[in-house]
Amino acid sequence: MRLPNSAHLARPWRIHELTPDFRLEDVWALPTPGGPDDFPRLVQQMTTADPATFRSAAVRNLFALRWKLGALLGWEDARGPTLKDRLPADLPPGPPFTALPFSTLYMTNDEFAAEIYNRTVHAVMHLGWVPDDSGYHGQMAVLVKPNGRLGAAYMAAIAPFRHRLVYPPMISELGRRWAADVAPSPLG
Repeated sequence: MRLPNSAHLARPWRIHELTPDFRLEDVWALPTPGGPDDFPRLVQQMTTADPATFRSAAVRNLFALRWKLGALLGWEDARGPTLKDRLPADLPPGPPFTALPFSTLYMTNDEFAAEIYNRTVHAVMHLGWVPDDSGYHGQMAVLVKPNGRLGAAYMAAIAPFRHRLVYPPMISELGRRWAADVAPSPLG
């Protein structure tokens, strides 16, 4: 479920000190109910997720199209500033991604951040572990800094796809995988 920006901004996340020049693009509640020690499992599921294996044909095809266009137009060849240069020494690294082109920035007991930089955007995916009435759940925020006019046009063009065809089925898939990962064995 999409959340108001205040759901992210009101929390004392460490990412705020690293991204004052980024725009908060989206905030989503993740269907990942758990206890206080389940956050590493959420991070593991996100860092090992491969859009090519998702049930949603829209997700698989849109990611494949984006990677092909990016390769064809040279969008992925860009190198730029990294938030790693802004990291305080007390923020420990987190696990690397296995399929997505993100670079992990840090991981704490309730927060994880990773970045991607290309010719269109410098973006951050932030995961938080948020207490709620029944325990905890994950929250994902996407922060962006478009790279010039191309980046601004790109972000405007993909917004309806992200909000309708990409994030909702990806989040549902995450919820299915989360539930399957904790489901009791039929053998006891």
